[in-house]
Amino acid sequence: MTSGPTGAATAGAGASAQVRAARARPAAPQATAAGLTQVTGFGTNPGNLSMYTYAPDALPADAPLVVALHGCTQSANDYYAHSGWPKFADAYGFALVLPQTSSANNANSCFNWFEPGDSGRGQGEALSIKQMVDKAVALHGADSRRVYITGLSAGGAMTANMLAAYPDVFAGGAIGSGLPARCASSVSTAYTCMYSPPDKSPAQWGELVRSAAPAGTNSWPRVAIWQGTADTTVRPANATELRDQWTNVWGIGQTPSRTESLGGGTTLSVYDDASGRSAVEVYTVSGMGHGLAVDPGSGAEQCGSAGTYYLDTLCSSYHTARFWGLDGDEDTGSLPAPTWLTVTGTTDTTVSLSWQAVAGAASYAVYRGGTQVGRTASASYTDAGLATGTTYSYTAAALDTAGAAGTASPAVTATTTGFTPTCHTAGNYEHTAAGRAYRSGGYAYAKGSGQAMGLWNTFTSHTLKQTAPGHYVIDDGGCQG
Repeated sequence: MTSGPTGAATAGAGASAQVRAARARPAAPQATAAGLTQVTGFGTNPGNLSMYTYAPDALPADAPLVVALHGCTQSANDYYAHSGWPKFADAYGFALVLPQTSSANNANSCFNWFEPGDSGRGQGEALSIKQMVDKAVALHGADSRRVYITGLSAGGAMTANMLAAYPDVFAGGAIGSGLPARCASSVSTAYTCMYSPPDKSPAQWGELVRSAAPAGTNSWPRVAIWQGTADTTVRPANATELRDQWTNVWGIGQTPSRTESLGGGTTLSVYDDASGRSAVEVYTVSGMGHGLAVDPGSGAEQCGSAGTYYLDTLCSSYHTARFWGLDGDEDTGSLPAPTWLTVTGTTDTTVSLSWQAVAGAASYAVYRGGTQVGRTASASYTDAGLATGTTYSYTAAALDTAGAAGTASPAVTATTTGFTPTCHTAGNYEHTAAGRAYRSGGYAYAKGSGQAMGLWNTFTSHTLKQTAPGHYVIDDGGCQG
């Protein structure tokens, strides 16, 4: 799909008739990519894919494994070179598997996410990818309980299908500019999904996942969804349908537990499970077109390199790795969760917290939005340097003498005082997709103020000024922040 509609659908139309015949012969040999090792003999390979791996030097036993699926017209090496994943494989200690398709399977080298025979459990390309996982676990001594999958565009759509078909294999997934699991079952429905995805209920979307998974499945992967608001290849509405699908699978609602503003114009919406742990996260990148969010640079939170369909906004690989716990925060000690976590005060830039002390705790870790922001020996903490008028979510965990964190407390939210107005100029469709407006009867209305904005489409544009959390007014006459 990274080549546009041609990549997803026309390629399928032109190649579908020849794909099955092509499966009878092996894939054309690929040159070993720099930094990558090609692996052969990983199974029966019914999907006619190639397997590449990367592992840091001195990879520890029982390390995690990440599978990364490229988009249309791309390759394993292209994704390896631009996505930023190798940086965090080195930093956090995990192995990478990069499957690669070819023009023998699809004219534009797209994974055939819209072909039922390639996207269902035990079939075609999906089974080839599963066989790669088994091979990599054996090769690298990886932890089969910590296998994750991510992908861009057609690779993102295939990621959603893999999570649905193999929830017993993958602990988490990240879908970049992709589509809901089992949205399409043919070339024609692929077009529909990309440009105008069906407006199914959360339960209907969720049932597509449940019916694809093994009978009796009751444990599901944690899912991150990445989408640009200016994507004209895979419309932003797909991110909403993906959110509906995976929150329903988890049995949680579609209202965020919390939201957070990140760099690069990105808004993070978090949906917690019953224990207060994030199960689904949606990253909405304002103004980004079709591609993977990267942020070239040497900073700890930066990664990747800009290129075709690799867009300089924010390092998606960093945030995804942290969401999955690949930075080490997934390990827990035996101490119980702190009780009575309470917000004791807020200012424009600070939030103060306190909790009941835990017997045996050497210190405490404080987490904001799932990321550790502080460590303290006392049962209180003040988080500083925050944005005004912004809502944050906090949890706390007790640390034992070895520094291992116990169970995290239930989350509490706090909103700093004050508010800094911001201005956003976009089409009514993009405003709605970004949550600044809502649609009713084919027309758009500003969220909060309810001001009429005209037809709900991409051709009618307005500047909206956010004057308070969740409140926007039309200000087309030279909006000032």
